[in-house]
Amino acid sequence: MKLLPKLSALACTIAIAGSAYAENVELTLIDNLDGVTSSYCIDVKGGNQNVDITKGLQAHTCYSYKGALGADQIFDTTRFADNMLYMSELDVCVQLESLEAGASIGLAACDGNSLQQIAFGDDGSLRAIGAPEMCLTVGADTSFGRSKVHQIKTLSLQSCSEELSAYQLFRGRVAAD
Repeated sequence: MKLLPKLSALACTIAIAGSAYAENVELTLIDNLDGVTSSYCIDVKGGNQNVDITKGLQAHTCYSYKGALGADQIFDTTRFADNMLYMSELDVCVQLESLEAGASIGLAACDGNSLQQIAFGDDGSLRAIGAPEMCLTVGADTSFGRSKVHQIKTLSLQSCSEELSAYQLFRGRVAAD
């Protein structure tokens, strides 16, 4: 991996974790993977009026290309210091199904339980506190939503590895770049 993305992830992680005020960000992969201009963001399955927090999370084309963050992709940076990925627009936290490889990534009321404890690694990884060798990981296969612009990938917990780093390193951003 190139040094610049690692430094960008680290700088973003430090800036977000040290933020004294709430800032809404999308959590996007550093690597654009298969050429998607706006990259992939952590996203609630379903869209618009069909957002259903019981269906869990996926990776989806980031909405910031439209000029604003999507409500189902917004995370509040003030909870990052508590190792929680809080979706302020939906008032829920990211929760792992388990700490095992292949576990799905869901949402639940924030209660601070061990399956909600997820931290940014210095490299931009999102690691389970209870199993720091496990990272949130975007899947390789792509499916499509309403159009070819709306690309979807799975999101699960997998072993952190250099080979999967393109699918495991995230950064927070407030607008498409």
